[in-house]
Amino acid sequence: MARSSSSRDISFETDFGSARIRWDGPRATLFLDGVESSAVDTSDPTYLEFEYMQHMSAVVAASRGEGDRFRALHVGGAACALACAWSARYPQSRHVAVEVDGALATQVREHFPIPKAPQVKIRVGDGRAVLDAAREGAFDVIVRDAFAAGVTPGHLRTLECARQARRALAPAGVYLVNCAHGGEANARQDVAALQEVFPFVASIQDPKVGRSGRRGNVVAVACDQGVVDADEVDRALRTLALPARITRPRELTRWVAGCPPLTDEQVGYAPSR
Repeated sequence: MARSSSSRDISFETDFGSARIRWDGPRATLFLDGVESSAVDTSDPTYLEFEYMQHMSAVVAASRGEGDRFRALHVGGAACALACAWSARYPQSRHVAVEVDGALATQVREHFPIPKAPQVKIRVGDGRAVLDAAREGAFDVIVRDAFAAGVTPGHLRTLECARQARRALAPAGVYLVNCAHGGEANARQDVAALQEVFPFVASIQDPKVGRSGRRGNVVAVACDQGVVDADEVDRALRTLALPARITRPRELTRWVAGCPPLTDEQVGYAPSR
C-alpha cells in the first residue's frame, strides 16, 4: 500500500511539466502545471470531489449492479481518483488507467494508496494508441478524461477516436467522456463525433455551461440503445449534493446544432500501424 497521507505539500517535476500535491489532513489535491487535476481522500477512496466524476459514477451506478464485475479503461490517469473509487465500490471490477506522463505515474503510486494490479493497473502510454491497440470488446466502461494545459488533446476528440472506443467496448459497454466547454473549448465537437458512432448519446451539464455562460465540464454518455436508462440516471443525479440533470438525445442534438466533428486529418494525427 502506498503512503496514505503527508504532513507537507510535495512538489516535483514530471516528464511534461511540474506537479504539486497539496495536503489537507487525509485529503490531497494534485495540481499539474498549476491546474487542479485530481482530488482524493486517502481515508475514503469512494470520495469524489469533482462534480463530473460524481456524474460519471451516477451513470455507472444506474447501469451496473453492486456485485458486477466490469473492466474499465481510464484514458487519462492523474491520481486515479475515479478508478480507486470504483474499485472500492465494485470490488470485482478491474481498471487500467493510461497516463502519458511516466514520472507522474511513478509519483502517484508513491504518494497515494492506489490498489495494486489487477485491481488498478497504471499503464504509461498515449491514450489513443492504447485505444487503437485494444482488442474488440475488451472493456465494459471507457472513461476519457485526459487534459494537457487544460484542454483535451485533439486526437482523443475525433470521429476516428470515437470509432475506436466503440470497437473496444463490449456490447453493453458505456463510453464516458469528460469534455471542456466554454471559451475556446467546444464540447459540441466531441458530442458530434459520438453521435455519428453511437446509437445513444446523452450528456450531463450545468445549463450555464451548456449556454457557454461559463467554462466548465460536460459529461457525454455514449452507448448502444437500451444500455443506459436515462430515467434511472436522472434519479441517481438527483441524489447528489448539487443535483444535475441528464440531457437526452433529442435535446442534445438540438444543442449540437449541426456542429461537425473533428477528424484525425484535421488534428494532424496519423495512427501508428
